[in-house]
Amino acid sequence: MRDNYKRHLPSASIELALRYLYEGFLITTKMSKDPAVLFYTSDFLTGTTLMSNEQVGKYIRLLCIQHQKGVLSEKDMLKICDSYDEDIFDKFEKCDEGFYNLRMREEFEKRKKYSESRANNRKKKEDMNNICKSYEEHMENENENEDVNNKKSNRFVKPTLDELKEYMDSINMNDVSNKFFDFYEAKGWMIGKNKMKDWKSAVRTWKPNNLKLSINTPKLATL
Repeated sequence: MRDNYKRHLPSASIELALRYLYEGFLITTKMSKDPAVLFYTSDFLTGTTLMSNEQVGKYIRLLCIQHQKGVLSEKDMLKICDSYDEDIFDKFEKCDEGFYNLRMREEFEKRKKYSESRANNRKKKEDMNNICKSYEEHMENENENEDVNNKKSNRFVKPTLDELKEYMDSINMNDVSNKFFDFYEAKGWMIGKNKMKDWKSAVRTWKPNNLKLSINTPKLATL
């Protein structure tokens, strides 16, 4: 029957209902108290040794109510105890707002601080994860840029005739710049099956057959 009802609901109504349920859950979660508190059994047994089982049961209920409400009213105390019970009332401090057990209040505050500390640590971890993620993305971009720059710097650029001529002259080699340029231009600046990476290195392989001849002028004999 529930499925039939759901089928007859417009999709917009379903989405709205789910949203209200979710928001209500968040509000309830934020407003709800911590459902737990540390309970030291040894201390409790020691402190209630002279109390009857009935008194212990009433005492436990009052501690639980204090944990939920923070402070007990006199009406709360008398409702649980049925009447004034000195052994039980002595376990609670009197203040302007009502009654409270000092140990329960201290343990409640400790638990509250601990929970807040855990929540802050989780937030710090989330922030750190966001920072790490941002750093990783930044480094990825940097690496991509570095790769692009390396590719640009490693990209072969064929020399001009003037560059060839100047380099050949610097290494004491005959000017065969036109011949060298035309040869590799026809080959697509390939050396075998690989693209040329360093044209100066290729020029040096031509040097042995194109050395400049040094002309030694004979010295005249002097008397």
